[in-house]
Amino acid sequence: MKKALFLGISLMAMGTAPALAADLPARTYTKAPAYMPPPIYNWAGFYIGLNGGGGSSHNCWDLTSVAGVPVAVGSVREGCHDATGGMVGGQIGYRWQASSWVFGLEAQGDWANFKGSNLSSPVAFGSALTNQTKIDAIGLFTGQVGYAWNNVLWYAKGGAALTHDKYNGIATATGTTLDQASETRWGGAVGTGVEVGFAPGWSVAVEYDHLFMGSGNNTFTSLAAPVGVVTRVDSIKQDVDMGTVRINYTFGGPVVARY
Repeated sequence: MKKALFLGISLMAMGTAPALAADLPARTYTKAPAYMPPPIYNWAGFYIGLNGGGGSSHNCWDLTSVAGVPVAVGSVREGCHDATGGMVGGQIGYRWQASSWVFGLEAQGDWANFKGSNLSSPVAFGSALTNQTKIDAIGLFTGQVGYAWNNVLWYAKGGAALTHDKYNGIATATGTTLDQASETRWGGAVGTGVEVGFAPGWSVAVEYDHLFMGSGNNTFTSLAAPVGVVTRVDSIKQDVDMGTVRINYTFGGPVVARY
């Protein structure tokens, strides 16, 4: 009896199994999504930006003539001083990118307020005169080469530099400006920086530059009566160090696919 009951249940199960299988939904297959390579930051294109920071100019004065008469020993050292202060300005440029290498050209112009002074040596004017240097403008025209790690760019730069300088001879006792000279001086520049892209088209950088401005003869004229008379000629040697924070906007698509 038990065997007959077991056999009947087994036959019923076998009969219903195909029907249950027929009621199940058909299995569907979904194609795996295509692999998309990660995007990389594109540094190529025109860019424009602002910068600000500070710096220091080292200036050494050598007296070569007084009232048109050359100094007998060739020159007399008047001493050196650092002219320090802030700067703010802008830059514009263009970059090319080849794989991870980035190349560029840039023009930069800054308003500056570098100022410093020292007492002239006793040999020259008996410390009765204070020599002062002011730099009120700085320009750079440079080429760049850099290497990018996606949105992080390290670069080096070099090229031409210019400064606009004003030189004053001040009476130490009274603070009165006695004579003055000014010039636009050309020299060379080298620098390096790190730039980070933080949003589509936008990047921020920190940069250091050293300017080799060389030596130049400057003719001073009197500001006291008789006005305009040549008082002296000084050979002034100048170097400039400056650090800036920069923000740039690059025109064009900021992201391209990696192939």
